[in-house]
Amino acid sequence: MGELVSWLVIERGWRVVARDGSEVGKVEDVIGDPEQDIFSGLSVSTGLLHRPRRVPSERVAGIAPGRVQLDLDRHGFADLPAYEATRAPQRADSTP
Repeated sequence: MGELVSWLVIERGWRVVARDGSEVGKVEDVIGDPEQDIFSGLSVSTGLLHRPRRVPSERVAGIAPGRVQLDLDRHGFADLPAYEATRAPQRADSTP
């Protein structure tokens, strides 16, 4: 997978890949609290006509520059719930 990096550097548009390496979407938002270093998960866009999926942090197997690897296969990813923002997501690159 290459050099692993912190969740704090994940950016919108990074590729999200299933366990087998097939792309399942792109990062839309990073969900967490950067000040307390709490990573809750990702909102992953799967296309213009689909609602983003919420990927819990425990399903993230690895993070490399430009790529987030999941421990799920394509079917497991498809079974994830749609992302429902209860408040504005805390972006890793946001500033107060």
